[in-house]
Amino acid sequence: MRFSVLDQSGTASGRLPSDAIAETLALARLCDQLGYRRYWLAEHHNSASQAGTAPEILMAAIAVSTQHIRIGSAGVMLPHYSALKVAEVFRVLDALAPGRIDMGLGRAPGSDGRTAMALNPNAAQAAEFFPAQVRDVLAWTRAQRLPDGHPFQAVTAQPAGVTIPEPWILGSSAYGAQVAAHFGVPYCFAHFITDGDGAAEALDLYRDLYQPSAEFPEPHAALAVWALAGPTAAEADKLFQSRALWRLGRDRGVYQPLPSVAEAEAYKPTAAEQARLAQTRARAIVGTGEQVAASLMELARSHGLDDIAVLTTIHDPAARQDSYRLLAAASARREGTVSGFGPEFGVAA
Repeated sequence: MRFSVLDQSGTASGRLPSDAIAETLALARLCDQLGYRRYWLAEHHNSASQAGTAPEILMAAIAVSTQHIRIGSAGVMLPHYSALKVAEVFRVLDALAPGRIDMGLGRAPGSDGRTAMALNPNAAQAAEFFPAQVRDVLAWTRAQRLPDGHPFQAVTAQPAGVTIPEPWILGSSAYGAQVAAHFGVPYCFAHFITDGDGAAEALDLYRDLYQPSAEFPEPHAALAVWALAGPTAAEADKLFQSRALWRLGRDRGVYQPLPSVAEAEAYKPTAAEQARLAQTRARAIVGTGEQVAASLMELARSHGLDDIAVLTTIHDPAARQDSYRLLAAASARREGTVSGFGPEFGVAA
């Protein structure tokens, strides 16, 4: 099992949002050395919690500073943009890192309705045409002919190259699963948003409706999962307090920078909040590297997957890097350095 990484460029209390961008670049370089399969960047707007507003720019920076890891969007929120411009951006990215670019497309706004309209005054209508936009982006990135009668059939997306971006559809509902199945492309379910609710149903629907394509004759599914590994289970639990308190606010629609462990420890929850925090912890994948690796591998096995992207949001950037180190090392020990993890990538097995 070779894991991937999902990074939201999360902001943290006491630090500037711009610091989150520097932390993303540093983590990407580390995960390239550790042998992770993919590094995916999220897109959010008008949020005090996430600084990753332009995944395509971060992808370009990571592409020129890494050697092995695939780099992708998770995702580009297609209704904000023209399909041609998205295709052109990803053709340029593929020229920067041939054969290492994943083009993850999503339909959700990644923001509130007002912000979506600020990005695209026709956002509500554009979301309704998401399948048509996906069709056009796929055709332009693959240098294929658009349908007869299409007004832009004579338009091409440059720069053309030998390789093409690998397309993905991302979502947290059955809708994205159906779109991915229709176009015969890989699909990733956002387990970290729903804590896994609806994952099995969406993945089953994707596989049941899948229409094979030339690139992907068989369905290829993945999960994006929140997880945290610490040097000990107790230390992991302590670090998790930041995430738990932040999640308490998110569930009320409050998006703030991630609190520190000290801030989380000083918070006095109500009885109802205590129950909610306990429920959040019970559903979270937190522990030592061995425990987290085992949980993720079992999750992959139960859903029939060989692709899991791991999201780890904690206040201390060094502890976050250590979490990915511990997971990589545990995976190497469990699988004998199979699939890229191991001493050749700087991970002691």
